[in-house]
Amino acid sequence: DYIFSKTAQRPKIAIVCGSGLGGITGILKDPELISYKDIPNFPISSVPGHAGKLVFGKLGNKDVVCMSGRVHAYEGQPLWKVTFAMRVFDSMGIKVVILTNAAGGVGEKTKEGDLIILKDHINLPGLCGFNPLVGLNDERFGARFQETTVCYDKELRDIALKMAKDCKMDFVCEGVYIYQVGPTFESPSEVKFLKLIGGDMVGMSTVPEVVVARHRGMRCLGISLITNKCIDVFDSNKKPNHEEVLELSKQRSCELQKLISKIVDAISLEQASACGI
Repeated sequence: DYIFSKTAQRPKIAIVCGSGLGGITGILKDPELISYKDIPNFPISSVPGHAGKLVFGKLGNKDVVCMSGRVHAYEGQPLWKVTFAMRVFDSMGIKVVILTNAAGGVGEKTKEGDLIILKDHINLPGLCGFNPLVGLNDERFGARFQETTVCYDKELRDIALKMAKDCKMDFVCEGVYIYQVGPTFESPSEVKFLKLIGGDMVGMSTVPEVVVARHRGMRCLGISLITNKCIDVFDSNKKPNHEEVLELSKQRSCELQKLISKIVDAISLEQASACGI
């Protein structure tokens, strides 16, 4: 109610901007900004590179709302609060959520600067009981036992890959994202383990949000920007850091903005409504 009292826009598509990837808000037409701190009960991010604003506007010919910044579990927030925005989006009538993140490359096929379309994930904390759906379940918000066989919508993935091909972006492919809580970067032995279990990239966000979004039936598309290669060599002189994440995010921002713009333009909201999603 508070959000709708501040804007007349009623978007069906939401975009979650990861670390340093909030530049897409700058290309929205007729933008309207609402600070997280002004929204009753809305969680506020404390991480550099996360502006902490909802930005409404037009991307191409469609209304969208962008989360310029997100909240992470490593900030000390419970997962129900980390994923609170997904519940709000559902209440707002959002049908499609595009989630971006900065991630470390684990697999041999990933390199710095690649954009990876998520085809699946490995929820390490979730497998150990750290899941946003733990607790009493309200059937109005979704089933008690949520399946996760198809978290990342096949049609949306196909659109993303086609748009990347049309734009001659040869640095875009599909991969498996591994979620870990953070805030520590992975040790060399942990990186070896992540490779062993089939991960292509690893990060500290997205998966809890996707779990809750799917709990409510929203369609999800995930895109990771590989900002660094995870180190699996003992006693390496190279150290991962958040500054390099923000720097590479800045360098790739134009390509990501172009890709997301093309994806949004190609999404059929009428089909989503017809499917009852």
